[in-house]
Amino acid sequence: MLTLFRWLLRLTIGLIVLGIAAVILAWYFSIRSLPDYNATLQVQGISAPVEIVRSTENVPHIFGQTDEDVFFALGLAHAQDRLFQMTLLRRAAQGRLSEVYGAGAFPADDLARRLELYRNATASLESQDQATQAALRAYADGVNQWIEQVNKGALGRGAPEFFVLPQDIAYWQPADSLAILKLLAAVTSNSAAEEILRARLSLTWPERGTDLLVGEGNAPAILPRYADLFPGARLAPPEAREGPAPDRDATDFLRPGSGLGANGFAAAADRTAAGGALLANDQQAPLLAPSLYYLARLQLTSGGVIGATIPGLPVVFSGRNPQLAWGIAPAAVDDADIAIEEIQPGRTDRYRGADGWTEFTTRREVIRVLDEPNRAITLRSSRNGPLVPLLDPGLADVTPMGHVAALRWTGLSGTDTTLSALIGMMRATDADSAATALGRVVAPAMAVTLADGDGIRQVTVGAVPQRAANHPTGGAMPVPGWLAEGEWQGVVPLSQDSPTTDGLAFATEERGPLALRRARLSHLLKDREVHSRDSFIAAQLDVVSPAARALLPLVGADLWFTGEPAAPGTPERQRQDAQNLLAEWDGAMSEHLPEPLIYAAWMGALQDRLIRDELGPVADDIRVLHPGFVDSVFRNRGGAGAWCDIVQSAPVEDCTTIARQALDRAILDLTQRYGPDVTSWRWGDAHQARHVHPGLGRIGGLGWIVNLPQAISGGTFTLSHTAMLGTGPNPFEAETGPGYRGVYDLADPDSSVFIISTGQSGHPLSRHYDDLAGLWRRGEYIGMSLDPQLARAAATGITTLQPAP
Repeated sequence: MLTLFRWLLRLTIGLIVLGIAAVILAWYFSIRSLPDYNATLQVQGISAPVEIVRSTENVPHIFGQTDEDVFFALGLAHAQDRLFQMTLLRRAAQGRLSEVYGAGAFPADDLARRLELYRNATASLESQDQATQAALRAYADGVNQWIEQVNKGALGRGAPEFFVLPQDIAYWQPADSLAILKLLAAVTSNSAAEEILRARLSLTWPERGTDLLVGEGNAPAILPRYADLFPGARLAPPEAREGPAPDRDATDFLRPGSGLGANGFAAAADRTAAGGALLANDQQAPLLAPSLYYLARLQLTSGGVIGATIPGLPVVFSGRNPQLAWGIAPAAVDDADIAIEEIQPGRTDRYRGADGWTEFTTRREVIRVLDEPNRAITLRSSRNGPLVPLLDPGLADVTPMGHVAALRWTGLSGTDTTLSALIGMMRATDADSAATALGRVVAPAMAVTLADGDGIRQVTVGAVPQRAANHPTGGAMPVPGWLAEGEWQGVVPLSQDSPTTDGLAFATEERGPLALRRARLSHLLKDREVHSRDSFIAAQLDVVSPAARALLPLVGADLWFTGEPAAPGTPERQRQDAQNLLAEWDGAMSEHLPEPLIYAAWMGALQDRLIRDELGPVADDIRVLHPGFVDSVFRNRGGAGAWCDIVQSAPVEDCTTIARQALDRAILDLTQRYGPDVTSWRWGDAHQARHVHPGLGRIGGLGWIVNLPQAISGGTFTLSHTAMLGTGPNPFEAETGPGYRGVYDLADPDSSVFIISTGQSGHPLSRHYDDLAGLWRRGEYIGMSLDPQLARAAATGITTLQPAP
């Protein structure tokens, strides 16, 4: 017995020692990949010495003799801090995530291959102007020189993720940057998803289904019934949806069709206290750790440029130079259509064209899958575009038997000059020359706000499809692919000035359920005669929900409590307490208040109760509140009050009854989550920004180290936009948010400010991994100065690049 005890003790001690040794070894190899910001590096590819001066917040200020040397250093700095993120973005664009994540990423890879993101990016390389081609080559050389430094110095493979996930680090190519831009364009465009949803709603309730989207999008006032376009079309059962469910945890950080948002607004000099133009821009994106954005300053021959970059791309998307400031937002352009192609019976390689049966253009590719056999896929295209069965989960519902869906999209271009346009804008010295450069944008279409010493300007740029006047759906729903009138008449470049009124300009969502945000921004800007940097910051951080202000008085008109208080602890008392709180609430979605949580749960339960019986399983995919729909129902506009009646029940329910039932349902759900005391609930307990690391965030206990959860204010309809998941066990969790915020003051340019949502470094052990996250959460900023002496005085490190002999 004593011998057994001794052996068990030795075994336990041995396991503890091995565990400690493993932790020390993992820590050692991890810290090897932390870059030394005070190093002098011998590199090939530069013509003269270059300095990368890193500020206290790790923002690189890059000084070189030529623009190519500066872009080289930007590539090296991106790779120093975000090498894993860059390779992941490249894999997403190439359709090679399955090599890292396994079968769960296969649907994302399949779609990227069918959209030909990388093929079109490679083809577009020759269409860039010479300056952009030189920038791409120099940037790629800088990334590759850092990979050389990692290999030569055994610097932990460049990032700790490469030890955990099976990934080879291929050298960077100029086309890789263009492919990432193509991926961003695909993510930004949600026109096809809107078409599919309208068609599903039409199939579900032909008479009133599209009421849900009243006033949204570019749809004509009268739409045909989808079943009339495709006789016999009906909703497919869930098991008919093609392919396995994608691994959203691994691949949903940038999903084509999911949509990206932004706010951009400006005030001319005569509307500002300091006598210089003001411009603000925030970029909404999936909440990642690290952020999608990276702050940088480039000293180009045309002048200093500072603002938000995306690792993998040699361009400042939002920022300023000494004479010009710019901010980008998606434009309200319907840039994609779905065409439903009929397959020739017995011949899956042929489809019905305008002149008869036609063969698909076909090729095969192989997708390598981690720990599984390789999968061969057949990529087919019709004259309307590539076949995209996995574009949207609801696409199977609107694709009749014997048919397939093809995608028309302006981004399917092998001559896309968008990057040349953006780099040209970055080098411009005034709004006019910037607008001229932006005329080369193809996809995504953009609303670009510009400010210079002479005033403000807003231009909408991008490729726009031309549809026939007799188009069957006006581009609002899928069309039969064999109809000539459903084809595009061409794609033309759009470059038009949007009106500015009273010295103000603003760009945000102009369509869809988020259009209320535009009205709120317009009110805040026009409510003040004179603006300052602080008033622009206040507008950017505004958390008042215009949807809450519009809907609560309407939905609760007949419910507000006026009688005697109910007994404490009863459901009736909870309802009364909730109503009392909401009656005095100003609509501010503050993380410290219970009212936003009650409101969000109530409206979610109400909309679901209104649509569930009519739409059935389609209701599961309606994750966003549609205020226009709720408003129409409760005002019975056009007979929309019919949605309040539960069709399965014998009585005829009115809207007041449905509103009360929804409130009771919401309170019951919140009680189960947060306890019975309504006044103790807090929006921040439910509305959390979980900055998830797409590589390590779901691996065992590593999530506790690499993910950054934060309680935040705001919501789906606030200017400080944090869209909710809307489904699952945590429906109020923030899915996207302003990954970048910037406010540019041309009266005193060096007082301009910016911030990203995490930190500059992608290394979880770096102090710069999350050092900006707390500032971002509190609505604070850091300075964005172009003063080189100020950058050097506060430098946390200076990296010197010397030309190698």
